[in-house]
Amino acid sequence: MTEVKDLGVLMQGNEACAAGALAAGAKFFAGYPITPSTEVAEILAAELPKVGGKFIQMEDEIAGMAAVIGASLAGLKSITATSGPGFSLKQENLGFAIMTEVPCVVLNVQRGGPSTGVPTAPAQGDVMQARWGTHGDHPIITLAPASVKETFEATVKAFNLSEKFRIPVILLMDEVIGHMRERVQLPRAEEIEVVERKKPDVGPESYYAYKDDETGVPPMANFGDGYRYHVTGLVHDETGFPSNNPERIKKFLDRLHNKLADNADEIIMVDETEMEDAEIVIFAYGSVGRSAKKAVKELRKKGIKAGLFRPITIWPFPVERLKQRLGGVKALVVPEMNMGQLVGEVERVAAGKVPVIPLNRYDGELITPAEIVAKVQEVL
Repeated sequence: MTEVKDLGVLMQGNEACAAGALAAGAKFFAGYPITPSTEVAEILAAELPKVGGKFIQMEDEIAGMAAVIGASLAGLKSITATSGPGFSLKQENLGFAIMTEVPCVVLNVQRGGPSTGVPTAPAQGDVMQARWGTHGDHPIITLAPASVKETFEATVKAFNLSEKFRIPVILLMDEVIGHMRERVQLPRAEEIEVVERKKPDVGPESYYAYKDDETGVPPMANFGDGYRYHVTGLVHDETGFPSNNPERIKKFLDRLHNKLADNADEIIMVDETEMEDAEIVIFAYGSVGRSAKKAVKELRKKGIKAGLFRPITIWPFPVERLKQRLGGVKALVVPEMNMGQLVGEVERVAAGKVPVIPLNRYDGELITPAEIVAKVQEVL
């Protein structure tokens, strides 16, 4: 595997993800190989033992997600990687991790679906599954990088957000980002911010695993450090034991959501290009964001005031950031490699004040800059 160092290196997106996980302090991986995410498992199988970590190939994706939760409860920063049908299998345990506030990172390198679909072709069909795949009203953080270097950065960020807010973070890539290679210059280890989870400052006899310390994120003790507490997928009180008390249920669910809502500025990341005077805004993410950036350059050459709004954080959706950019905008064009998913969120923000035009492709091919340029010219 390519080492993280200050010289430029040719690196694959999946390699960058594995390197980012190691840089963030990951010490555990459990999963099941599946295209197009397998390289992450292969690399971490070789590299984790060198840093005192553990790698386990599980019997299936369900067990992989369960093992990651267990390792995190024991104090190890943990990650699993999957794609398509594997992401579907992880949903129940993903919900368990959200409910029990267990930090972990779930990488989904998207491919065509439904079911086993198109294993080696890009798609963005899991966007809404990343938000609502597991049941119930739950919060989630999902990051969608658009380059190899950004994949490294987003992976580190995913671990940091997960540990800080005690929540699973989904790293939502696609086959293009996972498999393409770019020359990148990664930061030195000492330049990388690494966040550790907040530990209790009281002894085991006074510790409550789900007691709010007024930050919305309770300190988390490691299993095996002398602290004993109950972990359940049922709604629970500060002791961890189930509760049917309506007041406690509401209070608990409000805290789960508010710990993200109250820190949206720290969680939400957006990359903007030529947005200052943009009359046509292209809203794109992941690999399509790259095509959109090229399209903006081509449109500007033609005298069209186009701009790119590219969310790196797609969940929570950047509602306020997008609202702030709609003044003077004549149309929003939303290219996606699906039949139309995140475009619905854009329409909710636009609220009928700005026309929203989708551009969809779901045949296993990347949307090209020329297709985006043609759509914009069609709109004008």
